[in-house]
Amino acid sequence: MIGFDGHVLPAGVAALLARGLGGVCLFARNIADPRQLRDLCRGVRVAAAAAGLPPPLVAVDQEGGRVQRLRRISTIHPPMREVGAGGTDAAREAGRALGGQVASFGFNLDFAPVLDVDSNPANPIIGDRSFSSDPAAVAACGAAFVEGMRSAGVIPCGKHFPGHGDASLDSHLDLPVIEADRETILLRELPPFEAAIRAGLPVVMTAHCVYPALDASVPATLSRPVVTGLLRERLGFEGCVVTDDLGMKAISERWLPDEVLRLGLDAGIDLFLHCGPAGEGAALADRLGRLLADGSVGADRVEASAARVNALRLSVQDGAQPPEGRAAV
Repeated sequence: MIGFDGHVLPAGVAALLARGLGGVCLFARNIADPRQLRDLCRGVRVAAAAAGLPPPLVAVDQEGGRVQRLRRISTIHPPMREVGAGGTDAAREAGRALGGQVASFGFNLDFAPVLDVDSNPANPIIGDRSFSSDPAAVAACGAAFVEGMRSAGVIPCGKHFPGHGDASLDSHLDLPVIEADRETILLRELPPFEAAIRAGLPVVMTAHCVYPALDASVPATLSRPVVTGLLRERLGFEGCVVTDDLGMKAISERWLPDEVLRLGLDAGIDLFLHCGPAGEGAALADRLGRLLADGSVGADRVEASAARVNALRLSVQDGAQPPEGRAAV
């Protein structure tokens, strides 16, 4: 999935969508007014449909509070800290309302809810984006939010696995290292993701943070022990795993693009997200294509991710419910 500048779909991005690009993520830089935004989202879908492909993912970061890309053209929603104070009913209604809002413009994926526990008052990036500093409250409200957004027919995405709340740095600018021990991570950070998965969460976004107690060598986004070991095997998540924006400095200033792709594929990533200029995203997509073509990544591994992404894309056709990211019971 990639981003681009401007209010119209660039021809190069349309061509990538016709070749199978997973989708796009739109920001305030892509929005002029409601009609233009609806036309843009429609154009993204048409570009894939013209090639006989399932609907692409059309994503937005619309969390409420500080993170609202639709701020200029639609209802302003409160931060999740305020929503969390109202309990699960308020969280469920927030998910339903945000889902209905983004769906009305043509989005089918919202990168929300934040499932991080606000455990570090010095955290420069999470704060009131979190439902609470209490893991149980975040778990309950996060699960309710997921139910609400799914009821609106929009795919929710829980973030940032395995938990960004204890960071003291902003991963847009630097690489946070979270020194919590393994037991603390399991007991404090994981319950919200576990509860959301039980509630049917279809997509999880990884954190660009290093957790030495889990994997001291690379951030969670590139870590097999975190993505496959913890998320897939321990929590039983069977949905789609997407990276946070690979243009963020936590990743882009430390690993070369080919390293990111190889490590990410080995970790278990299904969708690579690059939100910067279209040329950078297209270059990353081309690198991924060459990497897959040279046979250095096992076919079974690639097919498993392709199946999960295609299932997600097919789920938004004709208003179908997104698939649940949990094992059948």
